Amino acid sequence: MAAITENDIEQIALGYLKTLGYLYVYGPAISPDESNTQPERQYNEVVLVQRLRAAIEKLNPNAPPEAQEDAIKKVLRTDSLDALLNNETFHRYLTEGIDVEVRTAEGIRGTKVYLIDFQQPTNNEFLAINQFTIIEGNQNKRPDVILFVNGLPLVVIELKNAVIEKADLQAAYNQIKTYQQAIPNLFTYNAFNIISDGTDAAYGTVSSSFKYFKPWKTKDGQTLESTADLQLEILLKGLCNPHTLLDVIRSFIVY
Repeated sequence: MAAITENDIEQIALGYLKTLGYLYVYGPAISPDESNTQPERQYNEVVLVQRLRAAIEKLNPNAPPEAQEDAIKKVLRTDSLDALLNNETFHRYLTEGIDVEVRTAEGIRGTKVYLIDFQQPTNNEFLAINQFTIIEGNQNKRPDVILFVNGLPLVVIELKNAVIEKADLQAAYNQIKTYQQAIPNLFTYNAFNIISDGTDAAYGTVSSSFKYFKPWKTKDGQTLESTADLQLEILLKGLCNPHTLLDVIRSFIVY
């Protein structure tokens, strides 16, 4: 029997995500290369702007186009050199909506533009994208899997293979930290990260040290799973199902 590879683990993870309703997209298929003359994004773009624009239009039918575009500009703009502050600002946009101004016959009034429908998860688009190359400055990185909601990269998944020496959870965590240094713009939009060696798995935020990355213990939110079960499956099915994912983002992330 052939030894399991990191690619095998990646495909297993993607399989779990597909069962949860995620649409799978192969990163190179939407990125620029010689065979893709109309790519959906450029390598320096971490937000899928076309998908974000479509979601905003769908979720905010009463907001005029200029207000929707103003909201997109705010999402794409980073105002601080402090990465955590940018992350906090985006989280507020995500959970509270974005304040924009609308010109009317009576004058200028304020309104909100929302990025996600937290009440009806099925109104949102959930993507699982692998091999998503990102170039920032002179750095070129390719996280294993990124979960997008309405074009926003909210979860980064880094996978290692425990069969290989030193390819463990700590190595996956270290890789996440390398990404944060090399391609920080990705983590402006990050809700949390997932690390796994194919057997064990844990999650934590952009500011979590390794000791605060913790396993998820239930698939359905009620029954505690056996510690002998595959932790990657438990974590992905328990935490990344659309309902729980949005609930955690909205109600359980604090700064």
